[in-house]
Amino acid sequence: MPDDMLLVEDLMLLLLDDKTGVPAGAGTLHYTLGGAVLVELALLGRVEPEEGRAGLGGPKILTTGNGPLPDPLLQSAHDTVAGKTQRVQPLLLHIGGGLRKPVLDRLLERGLIRKERKRVLGLFPATTLPAADTRHENELRERVRAVLEDGASPDTRTAAVTALLSASGTLPSLHPSPKWSSSVYKRAKELERGDWGASAVNTAVSRTAAAIAASSTAVAVAAATATS
Repeated sequence: MPDDMLLVEDLMLLLLDDKTGVPAGAGTLHYTLGGAVLVELALLGRVEPEEGRAGLGGPKILTTGNGPLPDPLLQSAHDTVAGKTQRVQPLLLHIGGGLRKPVLDRLLERGLIRKERKRVLGLFPATTLPAADTRHENELRERVRAVLEDGASPDTRTAAVTALLSASGTLPSLHPSPKWSSSVYKRAKELERGDWGASAVNTAVSRTAAAIAASSTAVAVAAATATS
């Protein structure tokens, strides 16, 4: 299975309904996808929040490090951050607003989803994106489940994906969803705060990534909900 997938691809794969291809949390998907890209950049040590008070709209995000990034999608996002210092919330819109199609195209190219054209009521053309090869998705979902339900220590990427799902409010939309309990809820919130366990990269980098997942995606989703 692919070992070079970005967090944003893994996240999209988990959000998509396997039968219809409709993503959970579609109304705020741009925030969630933008948050995943920023988290990936944080894990690579290429962005960090400005120290001090976060302020309205979350902390300002700064670029760090030098050299080209390994993926054009990440490079484009990094260039956006470098081009103008912004707070997280507007930055998520700039980065995530155009991500849905290219991320779906990547999943299609990898053969993880497929495109189906049909007619609704025999009249209206419609395109769906059902799952094609579910092995990678099933492995992802099982790792998330084990972390939340069994208390397994996550690797860095599983912790990041779970933190993003929790912060965006889409974790209950997984199929099957975690068996909700007070311990599952508590563990999800711990991941949002950066408690990723000894086996993960438990450093300032991982804490930065978790902070972006929680403070940016959750604040953005709350703002979008308030205006809907």
